[in-house]
Amino acid sequence: MFGFLKKILDDNERELKRLTQVVNQVNSWESATRALSDSDLKAKTPEFKARLDRGEKLDDLLPEAFAVVREAARRTLGMRHFDEQIMGGVVLHQGRIAEMKTGEGKTLVATLPAYLNALTGQGVHIVTVNDYLAKRDSEWMGAIYKFLGLSVGLIVHELDFAARKTAYGADITYGTNNEFGFDYLRDNMVLYQEHMVQRPFNYAIIDEVDSILIDEARTPLIISGQGEQSTELYYKFAQIVPRLQPEEDYEVDEKARTVAPTEQGIAKVERMLGVDNLYADTDGDDLSHYLMQALRAHALMQRDRDYVVKDGQVIIVDEFTGRLMLGRRYSDGLHQAIEAKEGVKIETESQTLARITFQNFFRMYKKLAGMTGTAETEEEEFRNIYGLDVVVLPTHKPMIRKDHPDVIYKTEEAKFNAVVAEIEECHRRGQPVLVGTVSIEKSEHLSALLKRRGTLHQVLNAKYHEKEAEIVAQAGRLGSITIATNMAGRGTDIILGGNPAFLAREELRRRGQDPAQIDKETYQAVLDQMKSQCAAEHDQVVAAGGLHIIGTERHEARRIDNQLRGRSGRQGDPGSSRFYLSLEDDLLRLFGGDSVSRIMERLGLEEDQPIEHPLLSRAVENAQKKVEAHNFDIRKQLLEYDDVMNTQREVIYQQRREVLTEADHKETVLTMAKTVLADYLTTYCSENMPPEEWDIKALIMVLEQTFFPPRLISREDLVGKSREEIAQFLEEKVYALYEEREAQVGAETMRELERVILLRVVDSKWMEHLDAMDDLREGIGLRAYGQHDPLIEYKREAYEMFQGMVARIQEDTVHYLFKMQLSPKKPERRSTFSHVMAGGGSADNEPAQPYRRDGKKVGRNDPCPCGSGKKYKKCCGR
Repeated sequence: MFGFLKKILDDNERELKRLTQVVNQVNSWESATRALSDSDLKAKTPEFKARLDRGEKLDDLLPEAFAVVREAARRTLGMRHFDEQIMGGVVLHQGRIAEMKTGEGKTLVATLPAYLNALTGQGVHIVTVNDYLAKRDSEWMGAIYKFLGLSVGLIVHELDFAARKTAYGADITYGTNNEFGFDYLRDNMVLYQEHMVQRPFNYAIIDEVDSILIDEARTPLIISGQGEQSTELYYKFAQIVPRLQPEEDYEVDEKARTVAPTEQGIAKVERMLGVDNLYADTDGDDLSHYLMQALRAHALMQRDRDYVVKDGQVIIVDEFTGRLMLGRRYSDGLHQAIEAKEGVKIETESQTLARITFQNFFRMYKKLAGMTGTAETEEEEFRNIYGLDVVVLPTHKPMIRKDHPDVIYKTEEAKFNAVVAEIEECHRRGQPVLVGTVSIEKSEHLSALLKRRGTLHQVLNAKYHEKEAEIVAQAGRLGSITIATNMAGRGTDIILGGNPAFLAREELRRRGQDPAQIDKETYQAVLDQMKSQCAAEHDQVVAAGGLHIIGTERHEARRIDNQLRGRSGRQGDPGSSRFYLSLEDDLLRLFGGDSVSRIMERLGLEEDQPIEHPLLSRAVENAQKKVEAHNFDIRKQLLEYDDVMNTQREVIYQQRREVLTEADHKETVLTMAKTVLADYLTTYCSENMPPEEWDIKALIMVLEQTFFPPRLISREDLVGKSREEIAQFLEEKVYALYEEREAQVGAETMRELERVILLRVVDSKWMEHLDAMDDLREGIGLRAYGQHDPLIEYKREAYEMFQGMVARIQEDTVHYLFKMQLSPKKPERRSTFSHVMAGGGSADNEPAQPYRRDGKKVGRNDPCPCGSGKKYKKCCGR
């Protein structure tokens, strides 16, 4: 084990030596680039592009190009890339993950590989975790790119179609993982190629890469249409479940995050509902589904931990960052069950139209890179799943933060009393404190304890999301106390002594002046005043020991603990950290409590007596490793299943793109018609049956349903012919009929109808297939009881279902083109493609949390929009 760790460390040291050589090459260009005029520096961009056109590689340009970006940053932002940041830029350009500690300037690092790779003209995507960071970084770093003649785009939620297309056409595009993923799905639902916004994926740099590729890996992105399930049953089961008794009527497994009714519980629910069998399909309602979701909502999902209720809505809380996940909904009816539990309005369930996981989305890029402060603990997963190596980069200044050993108490009450005592001790000496909690509930409990003692403090959790920037900006000030649910992905450094720019804006607002409208001289005067104040306060905070971090519980992932710690000790500042734990904490209770409690009992400690011991620290770390390994296995298994769907998605989307880009689909339609005819002949005139046993009557009936008007062909036309002769006769009839229909409306209109119907049918059948695959995935685990490998069974059945879907696409396409009512009028092209987005899909042991954006869909009894004259449920809605 230790030999393996030593090898990793040795590999990283060797890598740093190689990177140092590249840094030296970049530094050798610094004096030459410093001597260039602004116009000469800007002229380097077209020069580099010309060199690429002549056959040079990006690696050949790297030293000089990085030096040019460094000089442009110095001139535009007053910031010069450190050597360690140059190293990070090289790692990102090579398609790897750069681990850089908090405060080391990851945002500036990304400008180096982004500029270099943008020279190819194929686009660079810089991916952030929220719109605020995307907007901030695109404006802030955009000054460098624009100075050097490159265009910068920004993708945020509220953008319209034209703005999105322009943003994706830019050399460098900033945006969130969700927006990039949803735009990909939307592009594969459009009816016209010009309504696509994205270019082929080239190079992506992911900020907070562990958050997006690991924490979000079990969260599919889903675009959905509105469903029709009744909401009444959710309310009914929300009243029934609280009357059930834990252990007697249902069993909860907190480790696996699962709940299941017992036989006694099922019988009790059946009596309450007045039904004989809960698992029988009652008028299309699966009562067992409603029971399961109500149980999960009641027994597993906790208010102010997993979600909050705000303005009459249930809003999910991100367990890793503590942020409100606005617009996201739990899938598979769980969100509706929580809404019923909380007594708020239930939003209608949805039907999946398109779906992809971040794992498969980001693997589509030709080159992928990432940066984070905490990646090393997940290096195996990055390498196995994404093919990404992790390089741990040195800090610019030595890290002097003191990380104290964990302190463990028997009870949560004793732990929080000790936390309050330490907070007050730090406050007395003027040392700022940041306290990390794992949930809103715990942060509010600690806040109440401090209020009781009259201790002033700030609370930063999902409920006070709007105040986040203000609270973070003040968290490093003298004597400040800040309680935060989780600090992952906050995107704002805590500066000792305070943030002068933020404080200047606050001072102007206090005076009744708008910082955006104020003249430059007034703003500068206030800023200089705040800089002086913050500098003096900085020295006082440093003398008090810097920012002190208190963790009130260990997270399941060591990364999240490291992120909390990493908020202190940035850029060589002093600081300290300590975690306070109790045997009642979820992690120790579920995964490590026995071994820890045995140690404490052996020592005979009282409830309020703490213990620090290497054995205990090791037990806690082992518990975390156990959970991390468990979660990795889940993500790995999910990917194995999702890869099956991903292969099918790629086939369907490739076919869609061909339909969008090609002008003439007549041959495709006629080939489909020929295939459908062959399938009918196989069914009704099998080669394995003598001709007298062929079902000619049924064949004619199905041909009239799909192709021909009544009485176009008769029994006499087919009887007495061989199978090959029947096939040739029918093909000639089909081709002739199609030519007639084309002559009726004109070739141009027919080509347009072919294209639109092909796309509509593919989308409709793909949507049905997604639902069917969900059902298959949900029940496939039971195959293990029959000694079958569930994954192999899933692959086999998924393939058969896919083949069936392809056959239905062909049959429905020719059916609409041969049977719809035609008029000699060119179909109108819509100026935009409307869509709706909603939640759906699921993931093992953790509910998927896709975005949901409501929209109206065609009613089942409305006329079908394809123009057939039938009701939607009898036509495209089948």
